[in-house]
Amino acid sequence: MTNEEKVEKAIEIIQQGGTILYPTDTVWGLGCDGTNENACDKIINIKNKTQHNSFILLMDSWRMIERYVPEFHEVCYDLVDLSTQPITVIYPNSRTLAPQVISEDGSVGIRLIQHSICRQLIRGSKKPLVSTSANISGDKAPNSFKEINDKIKNSVDFILDLETDKISLNPSQIIKIDADGTVKIIRI
Repeated sequence: MTNEEKVEKAIEIIQQGGTILYPTDTVWGLGCDGTNENACDKIINIKNKTQHNSFILLMDSWRMIERYVPEFHEVCYDLVDLSTQPITVIYPNSRTLAPQVISEDGSVGIRLIQHSICRQLIRGSKKPLVSTSANISGDKAPNSFKEINDKIKNSVDFILDLETDKISLNPSQIIKIDADGTVKIIRI
């Protein structure tokens, strides 16, 4: 199967409510359609998650973000545009997303993605893509594809095995923006 065919297969799996293991701009991720409750439940089961920690979503454009976060402060544009490394912004008041990706306060963590493979997946499926590290909840995130637990590999519907040695394992910065524009640094 060519790389292009693998990406097309991953898109098909996402559209059908399935789960994928895929490379991101930060770590190996488990992913699915961020609007599909059943798919998000599958990710929770694969990770053996017991507590409610919402998932990060990857989106490909400001237009897509504005579809799911109807109102946010102008400072968000500057934070993302001026960042020199991957940055996840927690936006207030999200809508039409799976409940598993929304925090108890109604906010959602979104990373505007530049990574070519992730962009292809998002644009092909036309949906925000869940991104959570490819590890069992409580375990250390793997440093390479080889270190991903076999349970994870055997539980997903498709493995997009591209760039198996090119992941940097640097989690994104996380910044939270309140509705009034207050900026809180969560992780640098």
